[in-house]
Amino acid sequence: MNKTAIVTGANSGFGKLITLRLAQQGYTVIAGVRQETNAKKLAEEVKNAALSESIHIEALDVTDTQSIQAFQKRLNAYAPIHLLVNNAGTAYAGFAEEVPVDQYREQFEVNVFGVMEMTQAVLPLMTSGAKILNMSSISGLMGMPALSPYVSSKFALEGYTESLRIELAAFGIQAALIEPGSFQTNIWNTSMNEQMTPPAAGSKYTTIYENMMSYIEAQKNNYGDPGEVAELVVSLAEKKRLKKLRYLVGKGVRLSFIAKQLLPWNVWENIILRTLSSKK
Repeated sequence: MNKTAIVTGANSGFGKLITLRLAQQGYTVIAGVRQETNAKKLAEEVKNAALSESIHIEALDVTDTQSIQAFQKRLNAYAPIHLLVNNAGTAYAGFAEEVPVDQYREQFEVNVFGVMEMTQAVLPLMTSGAKILNMSSISGLMGMPALSPYVSSKFALEGYTESLRIELAAFGIQAALIEPGSFQTNIWNTSMNEQMTPPAAGSKYTTIYENMMSYIEAQKNNYGDPGEVAELVVSLAEKKRLKKLRYLVGKGVRLSFIAKQLLPWNVWENIILRTLSSKK
């Protein structure tokens, strides 16, 4: 039976790869894209991949209630929905003392409230056996300096999804989290270059900021292939049962997660501080 999937933030990064792979797997994919220019670019790539019959691009801004409601009405033609991939996200960075609170609000609008509102819109069109996959991050499991806007939004998504999963279990609908590490997508380049609130001149955070930037630059060669995440999503979509709440993916992610769980906090904290210290 042909299955229908929804992918938000489908025009780039994980979202685009997930959209293409699901279509190749035989799904009808509703690809939510916020900007018209990005929708046109995606349409061209879909055409070149000979997937135009399987991928339907729809206007969708997950931070706009009216946009979600209009999107929901168009979904009736595709019901029932078998898979929702809440992928749309952004990453704001900066130090907690200096980041304007409005940026925290903007971060949560996309990464948390957008997921909540999309889930509410799609759930009435789902039946037993359907799945909701929320794109979290290893940053939703461990905090890092200069990333508190992003980290806190992903921590919130973790708690939301845990509750959601338990609520839906009786109805045969499964919810789970995808936990990527660092991959070769543009979200970190964007956040560190365009959405980073850099320390002001003479800020006490300047040294930490410089060390963070050096660390991130040094790690870029270790970033994984985002295709791994797309393959994981397809694999989970095809499973009859999602036995786990969290699915970690990426180099070193599982080891870091286990280490944080097992080590006393002061030991874990010192590891982070030493890693980001001024000693080269």
